[in-house]
Amino acid sequence: MTDTKPTDATDTAHGISERFVRNGEIEIAVYEQGNPDGETIILVHGWPDTHRLWEGVVPFLADRFHVVSYDTRGHGRTTNPDSYRDFELSALASDFFAVADAVSPDRPVHVLAHDWGSISVWEAVCEPAAEERIASFTSASGPNLDHVGKWMRRRLSRPTPKNVWQPVSQLLSSGYTFLFMTPALPKALFGLGNESHWKTFLKVVEGTDSDRIFLADTLKQDLVNGLRIYRANIVQRIFNSRERETKVPVQLIVDTKDVAIRPAGYDDESRWTERLWRRDVNAGHWVPFSHPQVLAQATIELIDALSGKEPTRELRRARVRKAERRHFDDQLLVITGGGSGIGRETALAFAREGAEVVLSDVNLASAKETATLIAELGGVAHAYQLDVSDEDAVQAHADHVAEKHGVPDILINNAGIGQAGGFFDTPAATFRKVIDISLFGVINGSRSFGAKMVERGLGGQIVNLSSMAAFGAQQGFSPYATSKSAVFMFSDCLRSELASANIGVSTICPGIVHTNITNTTEFSGVSSDEQAQKQAKFDRLYQKRGYTPDKVADCIVDAVKTNKSIVPVTPEAHLSYHFSRLAPALVRFGAANSNLIK
Repeated sequence: MTDTKPTDATDTAHGISERFVRNGEIEIAVYEQGNPDGETIILVHGWPDTHRLWEGVVPFLADRFHVVSYDTRGHGRTTNPDSYRDFELSALASDFFAVADAVSPDRPVHVLAHDWGSISVWEAVCEPAAEERIASFTSASGPNLDHVGKWMRRRLSRPTPKNVWQPVSQLLSSGYTFLFMTPALPKALFGLGNESHWKTFLKVVEGTDSDRIFLADTLKQDLVNGLRIYRANIVQRIFNSRERETKVPVQLIVDTKDVAIRPAGYDDESRWTERLWRRDVNAGHWVPFSHPQVLAQATIELIDALSGKEPTRELRRARVRKAERRHFDDQLLVITGGGSGIGRETALAFAREGAEVVLSDVNLASAKETATLIAELGGVAHAYQLDVSDEDAVQAHADHVAEKHGVPDILINNAGIGQAGGFFDTPAATFRKVIDISLFGVINGSRSFGAKMVERGLGGQIVNLSSMAAFGAQQGFSPYATSKSAVFMFSDCLRSELASANIGVSTICPGIVHTNITNTTEFSGVSSDEQAQKQAKFDRLYQKRGYTPDKVADCIVDAVKTNKSIVPVTPEAHLSYHFSRLAPALVRFGAANSNLIK
């Protein structure tokens, strides 16, 4: 029997109304807010949370959706049954359907669930005809226990080192659950807990700030009451797994830093799920606290796609398919200086592997030529004119790209210029121009696009073009070498700062590479005729060297695939990199006694 009982508990300040839905002997506290005419999203929490888990997520959903959350049995204001058997997944799934029938009797609901809430909704979506009541399911930090059990046995039946280690590591990560299943010790332990202890635990384990953690005043009871869910389900499901399939569209939010659930445990999910998406997020277990916008946006993108809208790039990339995919399919690349040389070849290389390319150059015609070449390959490219030394212009470009094309997955700060000549022959304006383009161009791009990548919360890669000139002093190249050395150090600093956001930073250090930069290098302290002669001379030398920009592009592609930190390119760059560290005094001696530009 299922019925509803309204109450007078309405939080008018936040637009939250409370009512109780009865499922047999259980009275479920249900909370509704948002747009009453919108599609219904039900949010389901796990242990030891309540509906308050979702307070950081709801603001991203409430304008559009009818948002429903509820306290699961044994938590918050919902009935606390006497027996641990009343916490079996079938009972929890029954509660979910009771709530769904009460809040959206005529239309299927969308679901976003976490931890044991997700595990219990997995039970529901695998029930016959569940797709008639559930339109989509976004699952965070909670797998289907039957599927995990099947996955473990399948791996162990083919005992390679990897196949053995994966289930063993999952059992080790889940070792605490066996403690939780004992009758007395966990109850005594968690009976001592309080809000301050729990917030400290989440801060230490996951780094979550306390002002982002939302707990109920029933936490102390919930910690103890909810433990029975472990005893009721873990052994039964893991060691007596059933074949459980679903037709409901499922989106997995896999937390790569989850201390309890290893990402590999989701690898076989496509065996039981017809329509599946998977997003790996650089987060710990309590992702509703740490990444509320990521959860909300992922849920919205799936709902939109299922309603017939064009899937976002992120959702297309998350789709789990059996067909072969190119490495950078459904990824967005932004590259500066893409009109020629290394920039053009790099844009082409990524396009061949599936990336959509946004390229810019101070010379718009050259950028358009690169875009045309990409289109001829069957790729997609967008060309823009950009002066990377103009901070405001770069920020405006980043804002436009994010609005029109999306936040990039890969950013390559490639734009730069060449300059040569003695220091005292080099005007201050020329020195500043080199620094502004070759150094601040990298800084401006990293600041404008990198901030958007961090805010998005899905990681990515930033590639900064430095040079072999960063490894040691050279006469006649003080502005150029200074800018490239600064790019090298800036990239090291940026890499350390962005590591926690799962954004890698690769520093590319080419050596002698034949590009059109030799034809445009400014030589200070000489006449225009002498400059033209020197440009022609170095162009011939670089051409004879025979190292072409496409080879550098291949190194950049490999660096992004493998998240390489420092990438010397060309044999002389490797030699210079290691020699400068083994014998720096000898490098300085050589620089003082040679002048390459004379």
